[in-house]
Amino acid sequence: MRNIVTGLLFFLFSWSVVADITLHPDHPDTYTVKKGDTLWDIATIFLNDPWQWPALWEQNTQINNPDLIYPGDTLYLRYKDGQPSLSFEPEQETPERYKLSPTVRSIKKEKAIPTIPLDVLTPFLNQPKIIDTNVLASAPYIVSTADERVISASGDKVYVRNIAPEGGVHYQVFEQGTAYYDPATNELLGYEAVYAGDAWLSEIGPISTAKLSNTTREVTVGDRLLPNEAMAIDHHFYPKRSTADTKGVILSVFDGVSQIGQYQIAVINRGEREQIAEGDIITLYQSGDTIIDKVAGDEEVVLPDEYAGQGLVFKTFDKVSYIIIMSAVRALHIGDKFYTQPRL
Repeated sequence: MRNIVTGLLFFLFSWSVVADITLHPDHPDTYTVKKGDTLWDIATIFLNDPWQWPALWEQNTQINNPDLIYPGDTLYLRYKDGQPSLSFEPEQETPERYKLSPTVRSIKKEKAIPTIPLDVLTPFLNQPKIIDTNVLASAPYIVSTADERVISASGDKVYVRNIAPEGGVHYQVFEQGTAYYDPATNELLGYEAVYAGDAWLSEIGPISTAKLSNTTREVTVGDRLLPNEAMAIDHHFYPKRSTADTKGVILSVFDGVSQIGQYQIAVINRGEREQIAEGDIITLYQSGDTIIDKVAGDEEVVLPDEYAGQGLVFKTFDKVSYIIIMSAVRALHIGDKFYTQPRL
């Protein structure tokens, strides 16, 4: 079972708040969370429609971090006003229980089952980043390599321009990668910065000296240096309906595969500028094919778009965002569409 983690699951097939919760006919009355469980797995045990999880889950305000679920937790199915709810508390708990002060869990937050698959994200966190055009253009860069080598690797010395004295001594080296353009407006949205290794400064001046380490690809003149900071991602954010009202397309997919499926990471052409936020759920559509209508005299017609699945935004930038594909009922491709709000 995948090491997927979730703190509280999201709406997968609907945006509406549903009053009547439909339980799975074979649902248990209790369930003890196991290491490696996903919240999606748990939702399918209790529900016919897993997207109803937020309506089923009842947060217990008597414990710290009531939205987090940990391996070993026992979940109890109860009924309130005729509607089922799932809680850490069994049905027979006495009212006095709720008058106690909040319980402090000694378990660390990072032990909770998170929202997105960590095994999918682990190789991704320190590597490709999307950088605004002005940030990359003004970043320090390698002006020369030791002994005028064409390429350098771990252990080699390089020379760097434009290092700020207050910038520290540990940097990451990036190669400028894909330039992302909006397909509708041709606006330059940013550049992918491809991680190439680390650089440690030994001398700082107009031309600084650095030693390379942990290289993952060839380092060459012109590569840029950015402060050493892993991509910060909160694994316990709350999946939610987006407050943005926009649509867009898939620009690229991590690892460059031609077909995009479940748990793959993609880039979309909307970001913080359009009020896209981490935790937003977007609906994905496979773009309709263009065909020739021979009955109408070889007229070109475009077939309707087809629902293809759901994506979850996990990292935003100014003009673009990273999403993880949480469900895919058909293959997705670069150029396929997404919507932040229900289609009419």
